[in-house]
Amino acid sequence: MSTETENSSGMGSVIAALGANVLVAISKFIGFAISGSSAMMNESIHSVVDCGNQILLLFGDKRAKAETSELHPFGEARAKYFFSTIVAMMLFFGGGALGVIEAVEKLTHPAHEISNTWLVIAILIFGLVVESTSLRVAFKEIAELNVEQQPLFKFLRESRHSEVLIIFTEDSCAVVGLLLALAGTVLSHVTGNAFWDAFSGLLIGLLLMAAAIFLAKEFYSLLVGESATKADLAKIKSSFSRPEVDKLIDLKTVHLGPTDILVAAKIDVADDFDAKTFDLINDIESQIRTKLAGYKTYIYIETDTFDENYQAKS
Repeated sequence: MSTETENSSGMGSVIAALGANVLVAISKFIGFAISGSSAMMNESIHSVVDCGNQILLLFGDKRAKAETSELHPFGEARAKYFFSTIVAMMLFFGGGALGVIEAVEKLTHPAHEISNTWLVIAILIFGLVVESTSLRVAFKEIAELNVEQQPLFKFLRESRHSEVLIIFTEDSCAVVGLLLALAGTVLSHVTGNAFWDAFSGLLIGLLLMAAAIFLAKEFYSLLVGESATKADLAKIKSSFSRPEVDKLIDLKTVHLGPTDILVAAKIDVADDFDAKTFDLINDIESQIRTKLAGYKTYIYIETDTFDENYQAKS
């Protein structure tokens, strides 16, 4: 895809996020143990979930680098999408559901109190600083991949790098969640009513569940198989625009992984060049690979005679 480069695989933000979340999770659990804060409990769950997220993404990245085999002739690059889907549904949604359950229990528990409020606030601010740093790393990774300088959300929707989307969503949720927890803690302290702490915990849980649903929708499309982007399709088609090719009869592309593309084409070669078909196909393949530098590209081109009634088989 044209928005991604060979030198950046999107995993730098995963490693940065893992380091940040381990540090923040420890501080949050200490804060929860001392204060009994519902929002802090939800934030602790959030950080543990995030750590599990990054470990799964790193494992998925390792599987995606597996060599081709008889069982997997195109390799296992799409493993990243599988593990990203697990992260989105089992961990994001599961973590959010646990947070909602905990918050509802606190909302209905008359004895719910918060102690050591200032310590909780200090830990939340510390977490906010660390998570903001991790989010900046994610933004830097996106800037390296987004070579066409697309608007942020357009890039995220079109990118085939699932780990970039999930880390950006995760870090964004972490920052928003910490702000919600901070607001709930401060309001509870000022008003003397622990309702605000529990309510902010409920919002954090719902935020995680909403993020899971959004990510699952995106990863479903990637797992099923998305074509190359419009920009990359234009580059591929331009390789067939030459006098030797009378007609590009059919062209299909699919991402086998973030940087793995399958290209299948059927062309009608001009009569004068029938004897040079072998060299022509090799030259087209070479041009496609040059224009899609940074990808592992599988290309299959066959020749045929164009028929106006031709319909590509589904």
